[in-house]
Amino acid sequence: MVRGKTEMKRIENPTSRQVTFSKRRSGLLKKAFELSVLCEAEVGLIVFSPRGKLYEFSSTSMQKTIERYKSHSKESANHHKRATEQNIQQLKFETAALQKKIEFLEASRKKFLAENLESCSVEEMQQIEAKIEQSLQKVRGKKNQLFEDQIAKLQEKQTGLLRENGVLRQKLEEQTREQTVPVAESMPSNEEAQEIEVETELHIGWPPVRTAAAKKATEKHSE
Repeated sequence: MVRGKTEMKRIENPTSRQVTFSKRRSGLLKKAFELSVLCEAEVGLIVFSPRGKLYEFSSTSMQKTIERYKSHSKESANHHKRATEQNIQQLKFETAALQKKIEFLEASRKKFLAENLESCSVEEMQQIEAKIEQSLQKVRGKKNQLFEDQIAKLQEKQTGLLRENGVLRQKLEEQTREQTVPVAESMPSNEEAQEIEVETELHIGWPPVRTAAAKKATEKHSE
């Protein structure tokens, strides 16, 4: 039969609580004894029942084990205290070093901004000037590099646009040729145009009055 897992909370039933205490106390004392024998460990176990009754087990002497525990606890506390003091001293030293570094950087910053130069010697000013010149060269170099990158990107974009424009122009020419060929085929040739050409004479106004000579010429032609 599989034993169910016991929920870790206070047992409300007094009888069940007392039975559980007796069983687990006996098991705990047994495990302490086995640990001391099998592993040659110094074990000291103290248990007070809910009613205040004392149960204890010691592999040697309970008083000796307690004194050893106090001594070990005291050494641990002293060691922890010494470690804490060392850490505090280390932090103080690092804080002082950082403070000096901050003060030095602040003074250097003011000198680079042409502030508090009264206490500077000529050599210090020359050094400051050289550092500023180096910084300016780096800034100019970075600026030129950025300009070159931007120009390269614009040239690349221009090349792409020109290529795209060429493709569109070619497509437009092909469409224009496709639309022009059918119109040219439907138009008549020169010979056909001459054959179908009709000579017409357009008169605007009242019909012209025939003269006597024109009338006589017409009658003669009809004869």
